[in-house]
Amino acid sequence: MALLQVENLTARYGPVEVLHGINLNVNEGEIVSLLGANGAGKTTLLHSICGLHTAKEGRIHFNQHDITRMPAEAVVPKGMAHAPERRQIFSTMTVEDNLWLGASHRMGKESKKDLNIEIESIYERFPILAERKWQMGGTLSGGQQQMLAIGRALLSKPKLLLLDEPSLGLAPLIVKEILTIVQEIRAEWGTTILLVEQNARAALSVSDRAYVLSTGTVMLEGHAQEIANDPRVQSAYLGHSHTAI
Repeated sequence: MALLQVENLTARYGPVEVLHGINLNVNEGEIVSLLGANGAGKTTLLHSICGLHTAKEGRIHFNQHDITRMPAEAVVPKGMAHAPERRQIFSTMTVEDNLWLGASHRMGKESKKDLNIEIESIYERFPILAERKWQMGGTLSGGQQQMLAIGRALLSKPKLLLLDEPSLGLAPLIVKEILTIVQEIRAEWGTTILLVEQNARAALSVSDRAYVLSTGTVMLEGHAQEIANDPRVQSAYLGHSHTAI
């Protein structure tokens, strides 16, 4: 069953059209990767889906709701969370306060006791955050900040998690750890994931399906293994000199 449907989506920045009739589906329980070179429109597509950028044309349906013109603050309560590129945590706030922000739209609707239990579950998932809960977010390493960004997003209780370049700027061992976490989130929390990832090989290894964007259009779509075996993808993204996108 499709949790997210993007139909003929067009997006602009001023007079410049950057997405040209995008069609994309994400089924409940899937991990779907969005691949493409820098400037292909991946982040703009995520921003359009989650309400940070208003689409010019087309429709976006999420969990049986038309969210095409909804702002981000209205999309989040419907069950979508966004962990943005470069983490964008609040560097002068503690780890704990950053996490509470993820649950902000649930405050007043659910008891503080229940929310505290969920925050403790995030600390169990990311023990390093528990050790540093009173540190300022800006003092964490890049990998720890990414864990914090993911944990903050999970506290909105999403059905769909949008992850934008979670491995950006991280060491290879940390990249492997972050992508393992992505798989565990799907397995343990039942969360559907749309993943934009610079490391195409790693992204395809954890995904069910993938879309490849080229200059604002979908160039390829299919099962992850099929995409990985496509000669065009191997040449552009999986060769020895082009492992990152």
